[in-house]
Amino acid sequence: MAATRSAPARQAGPAPGDVLGHVTLVTGKEEFLRERTVGAVRAAVRAHDAEAEMAEAVGSDLTLGSLGEMSAPSLFSSTRCVVVRELEHLPEESVAALLDYAAAPAEAVALVLVHSGGPKGSGTLTKLRKLGPVTEVKTEELKASEFPQFVLAEARMLGSRMEPSAAALLVQAIGQDLRALAAAVDQLTHDFPGETIAEQRVSQYFGGRAEAKSFVVADAAFAGRRFEALEELRWALDNGTASVLVTSAFAGSARGLARFKAATSRGRGARDADLARDVGVPPWKIRTLREQVKGWSDDGLVAAIRAVAQADADIKGAASDPAYTLERLVLTITALRS
Repeated sequence: MAATRSAPARQAGPAPGDVLGHVTLVTGKEEFLRERTVGAVRAAVRAHDAEAEMAEAVGSDLTLGSLGEMSAPSLFSSTRCVVVRELEHLPEESVAALLDYAAAPAEAVALVLVHSGGPKGSGTLTKLRKLGPVTEVKTEELKASEFPQFVLAEARMLGSRMEPSAAALLVQAIGQDLRALAAAVDQLTHDFPGETIAEQRVSQYFGGRAEAKSFVVADAAFAGRRFEALEELRWALDNGTASVLVTSAFAGSARGLARFKAATSRGRGARDADLARDVGVPPWKIRTLREQVKGWSDDGLVAAIRAVAQADADIKGAASDPAYTLERLVLTITALRS
């Protein structure tokens, strides 16, 4: 039966013996992690044979003949890495040939089959998973609460350390683009070697990003800091932050507070890690929510959610003055907090 593992944020990479004479089945919708896995297999093959040949195909073009041609030794090297993308489009008449090969792959060939996710081709995946030479690497999309962990793992892989709060701030600043997050961590760790990356470094490099400023505005408003929220809002808008990003941050804060309030009402003695899992936020965020929620009643949160929804609708409906709409939202939220 095939081995299965989930793709971590980053790993040292497989050994040549793990991929040559084997089939690596890469499944899931997260394109960045899929490509990272493909790159790791190629690197392992090149580490074994610097002259190894690389070949690629798409599932819709794969036949017994084309697979045999790609996996056959050449005049220059007997070692090959063959990558077949879009396995979900594999023709039905080619399934049997692929399964026959995957059951007994050539010893000097690393075959990588990439399935982009979704139900199409699931029957072929089920059959491949039953074969001993097949190792599946799952690259599922990350949940919102998992992105800071991805950042921390990237830093560890690069031999550095990052404070959890700095990782969360980086996610707020960059967004949920794994490729951009990985590049940002790479930049920080190389610019500050041997240093634990703290919030100050993230703010120094990425503090001006629009998404980060939106969350700063929302956090201040839901904490009841009216003048600070208005000041941050004006700064954000003057520096090009889109209005919809601000309402999105407010919506996220409102949902987080509502989930936190519900979770704590069920179990007051729950640990921060358990609460974070229930609420869907990184553990460090629980401290912020615990402070913010003190001034919020259930009715106040319901009214806040409605106010945010109305402001978002006004913004997306081409409000004549988005800045006024957002200032009114700040005043409404801070007034609702008792």
